[in-house]
Amino acid sequence: MNKPVVTPLPRAFKHIRLELARSKEFPQGSPTHGYEFAAPIDADGHIDATLWHKHRDHCRVRRFWGDEEEIGLLVHKPGGPEHARWVFEYGAKAHDDEQGYRFAAHRFRPGEYVSISDPTGTHTLAVIAVEPIR
Repeated sequence: MNKPVVTPLPRAFKHIRLELARSKEFPQGSPTHGYEFAAPIDADGHIDATLWHKHRDHCRVRRFWGDEEEIGLLVHKPGGPEHARWVFEYGAKAHDDEQGYRFAAHRFRPGEYVSISDPTGTHTLAVIAVEPIR
């Protein structure tokens, strides 16, 4: 029986946790609404598109929104103001893809904020953690 080949990910790969920031609906923010995803992050805190391209199958996302949960992928698509856009894609529900607002320009470091648009609107999320993948 052949053992599966395990390819180690580059050290740049991080586990990122985003949680819903303060809003009208959630004045204190919400740790039960957010995202966890894996992505290569460069020394400046930006997503590394070159490493993403080489290891994109490992760039998974988990969306947790109250009692709902979805698993998908971080995808780099053409278009947008930066000539490319980062989206969370959930397979057959292509109409439900969620776009990161200027993800290429934002730094993923604890204490920073990012925005994600979904079919219900745009949500501001706090970057809670950026940790090495073990």
